[in-house]
Amino acid sequence: MPPTVADSGETAYHLQTRSGDLAPFILTSGSPERIRRLARHFDEILIERQNREFLTITGTYKNIAVTGLATGIGAAPTVIAIVEALQGRPGATFIRLGTCGSLQPQIQVGDIIITEKALRHEFVSHFYAPPEIEAVADRDITQALIAAARQVGMIYHCGLTCTTADFFHGQGRAASGFSGVDLSLLSRLQAQGVLNLEMEMAVYLTLAKVCHYPMRAGGCTIVVADRHRDTFMGGEDLAAAEDLLCRVGLQAVEILASKGEAGC
Repeated sequence: MPPTVADSGETAYHLQTRSGDLAPFILTSGSPERIRRLARHFDEILIERQNREFLTITGTYKNIAVTGLATGIGAAPTVIAIVEALQGRPGATFIRLGTCGSLQPQIQVGDIIITEKALRHEFVSHFYAPPEIEAVADRDITQALIAAARQVGMIYHCGLTCTTADFFHGQGRAASGFSGVDLSLLSRLQAQGVLNLEMEMAVYLTLAKVCHYPMRAGGCTIVVADRHRDTFMGGEDLAAAEDLLCRVGLQAVEILASKGEAGC
C-alpha cells in the first residue's frame, strides 16, 4: 500500500512531502506556474518539492509560514493532493486561487469571484460525502478574501459556483469530433444564480465538511472567460490578473494570521 502518513516519517506518495514540509496555510492552484508566481511574493523559500503535476513550495510571507500547492487540473488530482497534504498537516487551512468562466452579465473578465457555496458537478467528492452534503466555504476565509480583495482594489462578487468534472461538454462547450453536448446547460445554471464555472472548488469545501481533522477551506477565482459575452483574457493581461489573485490570497492569509488563526 502506498505510504500516506507523513508524520510517521514516510513520504507522501504523490506530493513527495514529509511531516513539517507544509505550512498551516496552504494556498492552492491547479497550475504549477501560478504557484511559482505566488512564491515570488514569499520573503524566503524553505522547501520545494515537485512530482508529476504536483508542486509544493513552502516559505514565509511577512513572517507567516505559507505553502503554495499545485494540484493539477480537475477534481481527481485535487482530492489526492488534499488527502496527502492533510497527512502531514492535519488541521490545515486551504485557500484555492483559481481561474473560472463567468455566467452572469454583471461580471466582467478580470473580476474575482469569491465562492460561498459550490454545486458538486465534479462527482469525485461523492466518494467522500453523499450528494446531500452542501459544499459551503468557511465563513472566516470568505470574509478574509472579501477584505483582501478590497485592499488590493479588485472588483469582486460573492455567491454560488458550479464545479464541473470536464472543461468541454461538462461546461456546455461543444468539443470538435464529439456529439451530445447539452447546449441548454449554461442557461439553466444562469437561471439558478450560478456565478461561475470551474473545476476544483467543491472538492475543498466538501472534504472540509466531512474530514475528521479540523480542516477548513474557501477560495476565489479570477474570471478569465466571460461565457455570457464570449470574451476571454490571455497573454500579459492574464499574467497580471493572476498576480493580483496571488496578492489577494496572501493578503487573506495575513488577515487570518492577524486574528491568531494559524490554521485550525
